[in-house]
Amino acid sequence: MSQALIDCYKAIEDSSRKMLEAAQAKDWDGVVRYEGACAVLIEQLRFQSQEQELLPEHRKEKTVIMQRILRNDAQIRCLAEPWLTQFEHMFDGQPQVMH
Repeated sequence: MSQALIDCYKAIEDSSRKMLEAAQAKDWDGVVRYEGACAVLIEQLRFQSQEQELLPEHRKEKTVIMQRILRNDAQIRCLAEPWLTQFEHMFDGQPQVMH
C-alpha cells in the first residue's frame, strides 16, 4: 500500500511539472487547470495517508519528489508575479466587494 502513496506524490509532481510548463508558455488557464488537478491529488493523498504509511525505503523518494515540487512551485511564482501584478492593476480604483 505504500506504493499507492508514493504514486500519489509522483502524480502531484507530474501535475506540478505541467503547471510549470503552462506558466512558461504563459498559458494561465492551463496553470489554473493543473493547479486544480494538484488540489484534488493532494486531497486524495491526505485521505490515503490517514490509512497508510510510507515504508522507510519510500521516505527518501518522497523527499526528493517534494523538493522537485517545491522547485517547480518557486519557478511558477517567479513567472506568475508579473502577471499577477498586471492583474492587480486592472482592478486599481475598483471598489472591493466582499461576498
